[in-house]
Amino acid sequence: MTEITDITREHRMWVETAEYAEKCPWAAGKKLAELMRENRFEDFERVFIALKNERIIGFCTLTKKDTLPDKYLYSPFIGYVFVDEEYRGRRVSQKMIEYVRHYARISGFGRVYITSGEVGLYEKFGFRKLGVYETVYGTSEQLFVINT
Repeated sequence: MTEITDITREHRMWVETAEYAEKCPWAAGKKLAELMRENRFEDFERVFIALKNERIIGFCTLTKKDTLPDKYLYSPFIGYVFVDEEYRGRRVSQKMIEYVRHYARISGFGRVYITSGEVGLYEKFGFRKLGVYETVYGTSEQLFVINT
């Protein structure tokens, strides 16, 4: 059975999760590892991990901001959604997102957002596309929303 949990830097798996993110084949994992090492998470922000038999098999985050410029007032964002290739197709990302939605709800948020270039993925989880927005990197990403 897959277990999902939220962690902060005080959690016993914080360093291990940063190392896992650093070594994962997705380039964004290195950025997440950097953010974790610099402790760039505050207030309600969290890293969420998926565990199978105490082994990390995926991660994601909930943060105030993501890749959209400050002129957009959307918040909070689910980000850095990653699942180990061996566990893809087993609804691990869906379980993490459901857990994050619950966490956001009990933290007082009525909705959460996610940006992605993926077509058809987040709609399967019930997200509604708001449009395509320019990111802080000068690229375009789709913006999705779902109620918590």
